[in-house]
Amino acid sequence: MSSALLGRARIVGVVVAAAMLAGCGATERTLTPAVAPSSGGTAALGPPAPTVPADQLVGKWGLGAYHRDSDRPRTEKEARAQCSNPYVIAKGSKGGVIMNVADEKEPEELFLKTSGGKTYLGPPGPAPMAEDREMVSNDGRVMIMRFMDPDVIKRYGTSIYVRCGA
Repeated sequence: MSSALLGRARIVGVVVAAAMLAGCGATERTLTPAVAPSSGGTAALGPPAPTVPADQLVGKWGLGAYHRDSDRPRTEKEARAQCSNPYVIAKGSKGGVIMNVADEKEPEELFLKTSGGKTYLGPPGPAPMAEDREMVSNDGRVMIMRFMDPDVIKRYGTSIYVRCGA
């Protein structure tokens, strides 16, 4: 799928999500920001803030991916070895983190959000969206995330991040 087509699909998804959220305005349910807004910034709407603060993701990580759970131990060792050329997660200007999105060259700011007791990382909007990743686990040293889009997970698998210098 081309980058332009994915960009259009993301815009359509955001518009649909916005329309769905607008319809929720008539209910008595109160939406709270999933990410504390910074001055002048906007936050993704959703349930209470995730248990993992975005600042905990910032830093240098060894990155690997696997398709079968039996490959996780080997992949974790390989990810640790990647610290010589780490994947850098930077702090975003609006309270999120700067990371690459599947199939996009340029990184963008992603936000932590929760839904149904699970934590997701993705663009602003309700969770889970196809562009989100579910945070399967994070103990501060090793973080495992799985893409929500079935096509993307077929190609990239489950991501494992090992903090460099930990």
